[in-house]
Amino acid sequence: MPTLILVRHGRSTANTSGVLAGRTPGVALDERGAAQAAALPARLARIPLAVAVSSPLQRCRETLGPLLDARPGLRLETDDRINECDYGDWSGRKLAELGDEPLMEIVQQHPSAAAFPGGESMREMQARAVAAVRDWNARVEETHGAEAVYLMCSHGDIIKSLVADALGMHLDLFQRISVEPCSVTAIRYTRLRPYLVRLGDTGDFGSLAPRDNDAADAGGGAASERDGAVGGGAGAA
Repeated sequence: MPTLILVRHGRSTANTSGVLAGRTPGVALDERGAAQAAALPARLARIPLAVAVSSPLQRCRETLGPLLDARPGLRLETDDRINECDYGDWSGRKLAELGDEPLMEIVQQHPSAAAFPGGESMREMQARAVAAVRDWNARVEETHGAEAVYLMCSHGDIIKSLVADALGMHLDLFQRISVEPCSVTAIRYTRLRPYLVRLGDTGDFGSLAPRDNDAADAGGGAASERDGAVGGGAGAA
């Protein structure tokens, strides 16, 4: 079965402003996110890709732009099943204010029981993303063979939920997983089980440095990028 390369979109304007973007339209990459996207083709240069699949949101399409420019023959498909979690009424709100919501504790400690008002549950989010991967695994293998590699560009919570599925981990534990903006995660699927072969690889260990509390309080910088409560960690989606 194929190997799946999961790319989280680059840092967005919502990340730097501390907003839970969700599916709010018009959320673009910020300057750093654009630089991260520009570096992606070199990071993946040695990997033959059968197809690229994207969330329909702008920040994912912008992340894949340089890669598609570098590989004119790479086909791009869009799949709404790997769209951002539908946070419903929470979309567009500041993460700082959402921290006071009683539901936030459920999202953090018991996400399989969390359903966003006016949106979807985290169980529904995971189920559709896993179904999309199973479908694309079959399609890619049929067309390109069992050793093929393909890419999906999606969002933090989606990628974390797919990693949890690959590890046989309950969704209630998925908040222990961290995937930073424009990080690369790889899952190799086989007939009997998946193997997680890369997790949140950015090639940059700067995020492991001690936190800058001033930056965290300001809602910017590396500290806030890895501390988002929802939206995949790392400062929301």
